Amino acid sequence: MSTHQLHTNTTTGRSEPVASRSPARRSGALTVSEVARNTGVSVRTLHHYDEIGLLVPSARTGAGYRLYSHEDLERLQEVLLFRELEIPLDDIAVLLSGGAFDRLAALELQREMLVHKAARTQALVASVERAINAERTGVRMTADEMFEAFGDFDPAEYADEVTERWGQTDAYRESARRTAKYTKADWERFKAESQQIGTDTAALMDAGVPADDPRAMDLAEQARLQIDTWFYPCSHEMHVGLAQMYIADPRFTATYEKIHEGMARYWHDAILANAARHA
Repeated sequence: MSTHQLHTNTTTGRSEPVASRSPARRSGALTVSEVARNTGVSVRTLHHYDEIGLLVPSARTGAGYRLYSHEDLERLQEVLLFRELEIPLDDIAVLLSGGAFDRLAALELQREMLVHKAARTQALVASVERAINAERTGVRMTADEMFEAFGDFDPAEYADEVTERWGQTDAYRESARRTAKYTKADWERFKAESQQIGTDTAALMDAGVPADDPRAMDLAEQARLQIDTWFYPCSHEMHVGLAQMYIADPRFTATYEKIHEGMARYWHDAILANAARHA
């Protein structure tokens, strides 16, 4: 009998070695079709990840078929989590590159990024909480008052998303606790602060000031402290997670592009530079 028995892969239509014939397989490695079946990632996508160097399987059979180790699967999990956050593959490759990559730190960062994706809808979170309090207490704002402070935000558009995705997180609860007490005047003050940061950032961009200039980093720090003051404790690491959202989530990007073309990327770079400065 041949060293490598073959079976037909129903996903690709090609023949692959039977698991028991490979030493690597006996140690728990999976073929590309098994990984595809277990993860829901297509064989074609796994091949693409291999080709671009994002996820290169640790071993191959004597016949050249890909074999994925437990460590490979952990890396795939990282890739999928970052993709869930809508981060481009090129940026994921950067995040996962280098010998100093820390899986635990990455998982914690991903958790924070998921939590802090809600920052784009902080005004919405407050609106939902205030609506609940209004129903409970019978004291409510008028429609004009509720929407005036939020500009172009439509709380109804994101209400279900916020509640479903972040309703049980510490950041959501802390933000809800704080914002439930805010008045219309408070929201107007927050809005004015945010607009001033946006205006100052646009001025730096118009003047050709690079994102890693101390002036740009100072504005990034000011924005971080604004989140920390108004909503929830925001570390530099958390702020970096938010920065990734500014370029990965079209809703974030559109908000900044309305202020100044290219601001989402500029703001992202300034936040990363500021975090590195405080590391």
